[in-house]
Amino acid sequence: MADPPELGVLLADAHVIRLPMRTRFRGITERELMVFRGPAGWGEFGPFTEYGDHEAANWLAAGIEAAHLGPPAPRRDRVPINATVPAVPADQVAEVLSRYPGAATAKVKVAEHGQSLDDDVARVAAAREIVGSVRVDANGGWSVDEAIAAIRTIGEVEYVEQPCATVPELAAVRRAVDVPIAADESIRKADDPYRVVAADAADIAVVKVAPLGGMRATLSLAESIGLPVVVSSALDSAVGMAAGVAAAAALPTLDHACGLATGTLFTSDVAEPFVPSEGAVLPRWLREDLVLPAAVRAPADRDRWWRERLGRCHAILASRSGC
Repeated sequence: MADPPELGVLLADAHVIRLPMRTRFRGITERELMVFRGPAGWGEFGPFTEYGDHEAANWLAAGIEAAHLGPPAPRRDRVPINATVPAVPADQVAEVLSRYPGAATAKVKVAEHGQSLDDDVARVAAAREIVGSVRVDANGGWSVDEAIAAIRTIGEVEYVEQPCATVPELAAVRRAVDVPIAADESIRKADDPYRVVAADAADIAVVKVAPLGGMRATLSLAESIGLPVVVSSALDSAVGMAAGVAAAAALPTLDHACGLATGTLFTSDVAEPFVPSEGAVLPRWLREDLVLPAAVRAPADRDRWWRERLGRCHAILASRSGC
């Protein structure tokens, strides 16, 4: 990889922010991350806090690419999106879906800790009453037996995303059910993302720009993995979302709606959010100044924590490049 910019350059115009969320999602109610500016616009550094530095370094590489290189050339001027339904009660599904005007597909979170399969079934059924196509995402929360039973109980869906944690488990579930299986964590968190193909463990690849190291790395994987691709958000701010949408817009083919409208999960953002219209979002790149209200700025101790983390990840990127 190319040498990263100097650490001081990255930190000179960097900001740590906390974005409040409408409802708990992925176990959090606030999304904390860093954004920084470069000659090509803004980049985001937002690995979840439990990630180690070597994994988080990929997220920094993605942010550097965005801020210092900018987006790849687009092949389309709109990207179809799915609505994202958190693990809310079934009677709240309609309200959630109302934030995604025109979306023909909903991704419904299932296998939430502390909830039952009956909760999942009711949530999926509520989504089916409103949209034409439903996919579900278990985030690796089921065992093989639990996944098989749950999939058969939930019934027909577009696909089931990451029903189990490991590639062998995905392969076992895929052999047992008729519903397509999508791999997410087994690609973006894997040392070898191509294992899912070698193991015949998935029908669809869910890819995310930040953990894969950037837009161009995502496009390279998408073009070589041999599976249909869905580009999804890593709960990005508008800065990170711009990179995700840019990657989806640059894919040679795009046959599935993408998970690139999760900005609707926030009550405030760092810039104009990517709000869906007629079931799609439009690519745009963020170059202008960001107006960051005091309410979204992280406190001083968290600012220090992120700057120190960025420094460690910067050292890892420098060592990879041979600096």
